[in-house]
Amino acid sequence: MLEELAAGQVTLATVWLLGVSMGLTACTVTCLPFMGTWALGRASGQREAFVHTGVFLAGRVATYTVLSSLAGALGFGLAQALGGSWGNALIGGASVLAGVWLLRPADRRCSPGSPPTVAPVRWQRKHDGLPPLFLGAALSLTPCTPLASLLALAAQSGSPAQGAAYGLAFGLGAAMTPILVLVPLAGRLGRELRAGRAWLSRWLVRGAAAVLIVLGLRRILLAA
Repeated sequence: MLEELAAGQVTLATVWLLGVSMGLTACTVTCLPFMGTWALGRASGQREAFVHTGVFLAGRVATYTVLSSLAGALGFGLAQALGGSWGNALIGGASVLAGVWLLRPADRRCSPGSPPTVAPVRWQRKHDGLPPLFLGAALSLTPCTPLASLLALAAQSGSPAQGAAYGLAFGLGAAMTPILVLVPLAGRLGRELRAGRAWLSRWLVRGAAAVLIVLGLRRILLAA
């Protein structure tokens, strides 16, 4: 990538492949503890799990696009600024928000036709997609070599529009990630654990919320 950048031979396909390489490796390792815990704590149904995963990835794609557009307008200063501590602070804040959100009172209504032996789950409430969206946007700020390369390429282009195109291609590549499968599996595991175990339902929610809050506080301490 860096050699192609120096030679001026980078295409949108190259940037997309760079995003794919990150989505299949670093993205999964970094993001799964957050989104997997969120889905497990909510005991997400299949539809909700896929919707929240999609919202999470949309947050990442949008953030990469905006960052690259800004890099195209502002130059290399943005890439240097991202090397600071504020990225970890935003990730920590988003994770703490997700943990607190899980602790909100659940809607105890059962869906039509639900067997009485299945413990009530936390059905979709208004704005429940916000924590995954914020997590996706914040985790896009994790300093890494692929992100630095993307912003350097956008800065070199000198064009906000070209930078946005690079960011969009990179984000769509990064969306090709095992998280698309692993997060719904975590939600299904949560549902299976809760089935017929009302007492476990409360502890599962509290445990997942505690994990997200601890992960967030750890990130915030790293930023201090």
